[in-house]
Amino acid sequence: MNDKPFWISVDKLVAESKIVIDRPKGSKHPGYPDFIYPFDYGYLDKTTSPDSGGIDVWCGSGKTGVNAIMCTVDLYKRDSEIKILINCNEDETRMIYDKTNDSDLMKGILIRR
Repeated sequence: MNDKPFWISVDKLVAESKIVIDRPKGSKHPGYPDFIYPFDYGYLDKTTSPDSGGIDVWCGSGKTGVNAIMCTVDLYKRDSEIKILINCNEDETRMIYDKTNDSDLMKGILIRR
């Protein structure tokens, strides 16, 4: 299968959107104070995801652009979403994966570019 058109579309969506960081690195999750964001987390402005917010993004310290997405299932909220990883190096990507799967109520799979 050719996944190149998918990644081109994700790149275009990111390039044409403002990234809003509403949970900076080191901040606590508003509903789960034990969850500390290891990297900047936010969303793409003027986009839509199943939770009626913008499409979620994790922003790392690199300069690689979009390098992966996480597909998540949240058993508490009973929903599923994608989270775009932008500029994440290998260690950051691994930490995001581990953090996402650190709960019995949320699980995710990583799809690398």
